[in-house]
Amino acid sequence: MTTVLAIDQGTSGTKAVVVAPDGEVLGLSEIVVRPTYLDGGGVEHDPRLILESVLESGRAAIAHARTEVDIVTLANQGETVLAWDPATGAPLTEMIVWQDRRAESVCRDLAPHRDEIAARTGLVLDPYFSAPKQAWIRSSLTTEGVVTTSDTWLLHQLTGEFVTDVSTASRSLVADLDTMEWDVALLELFGLGDERLPGILPSDAIAGTTRAFGREVPVGGLVVDQQAALLAESCLRPGEAKCTFGTGAFLLANTGTSAQWSSSGLSASVAWNVDGEPAYCLDGQVYTAASAIRWMEGLGFIGHAADLDRVSAADSEGVFSVPALAGLGAPWWRPDARAAVVGMSLSTGVGHIVRAVLEGIAAQVAELGELVAQDIAQPLTRLRVDGGLTRSHVLMQAVADLMQIEIDVYPSQHATPLGAAALARVAHVPGTPLHDAVVPWEPAAVYAPRWSADRAAEFRASWRALADSTR
Repeated sequence: MTTVLAIDQGTSGTKAVVVAPDGEVLGLSEIVVRPTYLDGGGVEHDPRLILESVLESGRAAIAHARTEVDIVTLANQGETVLAWDPATGAPLTEMIVWQDRRAESVCRDLAPHRDEIAARTGLVLDPYFSAPKQAWIRSSLTTEGVVTTSDTWLLHQLTGEFVTDVSTASRSLVADLDTMEWDVALLELFGLGDERLPGILPSDAIAGTTRAFGREVPVGGLVVDQQAALLAESCLRPGEAKCTFGTGAFLLANTGTSAQWSSSGLSASVAWNVDGEPAYCLDGQVYTAASAIRWMEGLGFIGHAADLDRVSAADSEGVFSVPALAGLGAPWWRPDARAAVVGMSLSTGVGHIVRAVLEGIAAQVAELGELVAQDIAQPLTRLRVDGGLTRSHVLMQAVADLMQIEIDVYPSQHATPLGAAALARVAHVPGTPLHDAVVPWEPAAVYAPRWSADRAAEFRASWRALADSTR
C-alpha cells in the first residue's frame, strides 16, 4: 500500500498533499506564488521562490500528516521554461511562464512551417508552448547552460537527474506525437538543435530518489497538471472530458490510445503513458479565468473570489465580456487579442460587469466543448469540473446553461495532486491497473441547464461575434 507526497506546482500556488492508499488526504500545505506581469506580455516567476515553495510545502504536508511517505510525485505547469546551469543547478533566468507572449516573434518567423509543425506535434504554433519561449530565451536572454521546462529543473534539484515526462514533452512543439520522442528536424527549426535535452520518461517511471523531504524515497509518476486532473476525474475512456478552473480554464477530453489530430484548432497531446500504452487527449485553453478574477479584485470590483456570487448581478442586462486579458487561445490562437466589455449604459453597475466576465469565461469553455465534439464526432454528454472557481454557483450555472449539458463538480479541491498520486501508485507498484489507482468519487454538486437551447445559442452567437472582433 502506497502513501504519496503529491506536489502540484502551479502558476498561482504550490500545493503539497500527503495521500493515503485509499485516497484520504492526510496532510496538506499550500503556498501562494504570484507571477510578475510585465509590459509587452511578459509573465515570470522567480525560480528560487518556486523551489522554496516546493520544499516548504512538501515538508509541511508531511509534518501535518505525521507519517512517512513511500514516493514523491510532481505535477508541473507544462509549458513554463527557464535557463539554468546543469553543473550547479543555479537558475540563469527567471521562469518564463506559459502565459508569457514575448515569443510571438519566434512564431511569426516560423509561420511558413506551421502546417509541418502541427502535423508532427498535434499542436498549434503559438508562444503558449515551451519551444518558442526556449528559443526566445536563447535569442534574448542567455546562451549559457541548458534551457528546459520548469519540471526538469525542479526534478534536478530534488534528484540530480535530467529528465522530463512524456506529457510535458508533448507540450513543447518539438516532440513527435506518435513516437513520443524529441524531433530533430523541429529542434533545428527552433534553433534548439544543439541543446542538451532531458530524457523523456513514461508516466509510470521512477525518475530518481530524493532526501529533500526526510528519508530517501523514489520520485516518479510525473505529469502535467491538467493531465493529472483529467486522470483524477476518471476520464479514462474516449469522449470523457473535464475542465479545470484555475489561473486559466483548461478543457481536456480523452481521445483513446491513438493520437488524434484536431481539425478545429485544438491541441493534441499525451495524457499519460502507463505500462507501455499511451492515452491521448485534445485540449483547449482559456488563458484568463482566476487571473481575470484577480484583475477584478485589483480594480476593486470584488474583494475576493468568494465575493463573486454576492456581487454578481442576476442578469448582465446586455453587457458582454471577452476577458482576453492574456490573448485568446483555441480556436482563435490570437496573442494580440485584447479584453473587451461592451453593451454598457449609465445604468450598468459593477455587478453587471462581474456577471459578464463570468459569462465570458463560461462562453469560452462552451466554445471549446463544441470543438471537442466536432473533433471526436460525438457531443459531450456531461463535463466534469474542478478548481477553485467551481465554488462560484454563478459561473458553474453559466457553463451548464451555455453548454446545454450537466456539469459534475469534483468533490475535492485537490484534483491535480490526486491524479498525480494515482500515477505515483502505479510507478511505485508496477503492474497496478490504472483504474485501480484512481480513487472513486461522486460529484459534490451537479448543475443542469436552466436556459433554453435557443437562448444559449443566441447568447453564444453574440459573444462569438464579439470575440472575433477583438484585436
